[in-house]
Amino acid sequence: MRIDAHQHFWRYAPELYGWMTEEMRVIRRDFLPADLSHHLAAHDIDASVTVQARQDLQETRWLLELAAANPFIAGVVGWVDLRSKDVESQLDEFCAHAHFKGVRHVVQDEPDDEFLLGDDFCRGIATLASRGLTYDILIYPKQLDAACRFVDRFPEQPFVLDHVAKPPIAKGELEPWATGIRELARREHVTCKVSGMLTEAHWTDWLPDDYMQYLEVVFEAFGTDRLMFGSDWPVCLLSSEYRPMKQIVDSFAESLSEDERAALYGGTAARFYGIESVA
Repeated sequence: MRIDAHQHFWRYAPELYGWMTEEMRVIRRDFLPADLSHHLAAHDIDASVTVQARQDLQETRWLLELAAANPFIAGVVGWVDLRSKDVESQLDEFCAHAHFKGVRHVVQDEPDDEFLLGDDFCRGIATLASRGLTYDILIYPKQLDAACRFVDRFPEQPFVLDHVAKPPIAKGELEPWATGIRELARREHVTCKVSGMLTEAHWTDWLPDDYMQYLEVVFEAFGTDRLMFGSDWPVCLLSSEYRPMKQIVDSFAESLSEDERAALYGGTAARFYGIESVA
């Protein structure tokens, strides 16, 4: 089973998606399952994991409705208020849905670089493992140090790093990102999504080679059994269509064995998110 482990849906409204600036106008419209399905079919991808794009309980409910109505959506990574005293009741509501696989908070936008270590947030994280839920870590490189200390607090919690922590590809810089990635990868309960890299380069002026040194670091650090491909569609449209974006990863993966490619393009995501089949 081939899986796109990271994509989004939304019905665009300016008041709901304030993070979409004017320069992001290409994605300031609706993106729904019918818009993605032909991309998946064109690349022989069987399923996808859809991930929250706003911090709102109603969006999580809507994503679960989409998953119930569209068999190719194999999992939902939603949002709950992990700092709330009501976090357990929120999780109980969503865990009634088989498609609910995990939780994400947009930590990259938090002004405190050590937000992950907050007492209230960590109390919320502590409720996930017993429910069989995963957690997606969305951060910038400056937050990697806190992320290492964060995941050390929860050795039984499955974590996945989104978008390889958004390295400074536009600047062509590796450090200190690479050192932080290697340190985080030492934690075996952390996996990583090969996703979201194109939007960290110059959106209108990039070459495939711009990404190779970053892919080399990630593959060396995590190994192929802890990496999963994600398109970050439709956010990837800021700099590329689906096909050229995937071709970059395909090109790098040519040297991998058949088993390693199978893990990258579905096996790791299926294991991590508990996806057994597509309905």
